Amino acid sequence: MNNLLAVPVLVCLTGAGATFLAGRHPTFQRIVSITAVAVVSIVAGLLVWLTDAATLVLWVGDWPQPLGIVLVADRLSALMLLVAALVSLAVLVYSTGQDTDELRRETPVSIFHPTFLLLVAGVSNAFLAGDLFNLFVSFELLLFASYVLLTMGGTRERIRAGSVYVVVNLVSSSLFLVALASTYAATGTVNLAQLAIRLGELPAEVRGVLQVLLLTVFAIKAAIFPLSAWLPHSYPTAPAPVTAVFAGLLTKVGVYAIIRTQTLLFPTEPLSGLLGVAGVATMLLGILGAVAQVEIKRMLSFTLVSHIGYMVFGISLATAPALAGAIFYAAHHITIQATLFLVAGLIQRLGGSNSLDRLGGLAKVSPLLGALFIIPAMNLAGIPPLSGFVAKLALLQAGVADGSPMAWALVTSGVLTSLLTLYAMAKIWNRAFWGVAPPSVLAQVASFDSPGLGRPLPRLMVGSTMGLVALALAFTLAAGPMYAYVERSASALFDRSYIAAVLGGGSR
Repeated sequence: MNNLLAVPVLVCLTGAGATFLAGRHPTFQRIVSITAVAVVSIVAGLLVWLTDAATLVLWVGDWPQPLGIVLVADRLSALMLLVAALVSLAVLVYSTGQDTDELRRETPVSIFHPTFLLLVAGVSNAFLAGDLFNLFVSFELLLFASYVLLTMGGTRERIRAGSVYVVVNLVSSSLFLVALASTYAATGTVNLAQLAIRLGELPAEVRGVLQVLLLTVFAIKAAIFPLSAWLPHSYPTAPAPVTAVFAGLLTKVGVYAIIRTQTLLFPTEPLSGLLGVAGVATMLLGILGAVAQVEIKRMLSFTLVSHIGYMVFGISLATAPALAGAIFYAAHHITIQATLFLVAGLIQRLGGSNSLDRLGGLAKVSPLLGALFIIPAMNLAGIPPLSGFVAKLALLQAGVADGSPMAWALVTSGVLTSLLTLYAMAKIWNRAFWGVAPPSVLAQVASFDSPGLGRPLPRLMVGSTMGLVALALAFTLAAGPMYAYVERSASALFDRSYIAAVLGGGSR
């Protein structure tokens, strides 16, 4: 069963090559892409089941252990891989539903499919990487793909946003290389399991420098304040499928890397104060930025930054209950944020704009679209009994149990951010769906529910969005078993079983 760990990466890389060579056969590209990501989803589901019993380890190649590349799947990585694969599959189906003209302009098939599969391969490899260098390679693979996806179409706005994105991520990649070199120089290894042992033998000052370096790199990737300003200026310009997969996956890879390194490499030095301050600032400044926006995509980009703060909230407390809440929140948020960006794409298609000043009356024109927005919007705001409420309640309970001044600051910020998120979502609902539509909108609007009003919303786009809404509702219906799973995942992060699984006899 350990050989399953190579399948997600190999399938996506093979699919990327096949779709690249078949650039003039869009139907074949779509079939290959959807099949590849569906296979990844099935394998990820098997890994979730298998890792609940034991951590799976695959040493790639015939290198002597622990020198070779190692892929590792435990409960945390398997869960993140499964949710990421399901969201990627929905986004692929959504992109397939776009009209020919829109595909040519927004997501050119010959470029989109091979690049998208490279992105999924990078994300999958990042969740399974058992050493820092392989994690670096994963980041570079997914970032290379994201550069292409972000600038597709070559419009002035996308090139400008892509330039900012490229510069920021080149800086973070360079810093990652510095962290890698420093870590190897100090310990003689980049294998995570070995590092967990050898870092404890270093002076505290050296460990502190390495920890801050790695945290800075991953904080840029995760868009944690004050390293988050690039995100709201980059994501809104991309096509809806690209923005959805970026919002759902890319920042969560950074969050995953922080959870993995903090719990495995620096378990006794969690930097709770620094992370707590970053969590408070990320939540509050992100949501205040969202409230000030009038364009839906920009508003959602700011809420994306803000809700990364909830995950930092759980990481900063460095307790099993808090980490369980952070993991549950990350899985929930991947689905919700991707859904909202897909809905934003449908809104733009239906109303001709993403600006609240140019929208209105969409609930009357398309009640289905209104339902597709309001359910994930209320979930993001944490309205009971939805999964967002479950995740936030777990984090708040962990903060109250901690009882420190920083924990109470995080709890207060979390409650305030949730209320402001509800305000932001209500603002979109009131102005775009309940407001009076301008005459220009009524003249061009298209409806899935009433095709007679104009060009209908493609059923594949609507159906894939409905699938993600259903997935989020499944998190709510299965909140009990799922939360028990993430609690086991969080507890395993502290019992050091990862080290024993990778190194076997405990090789130093």
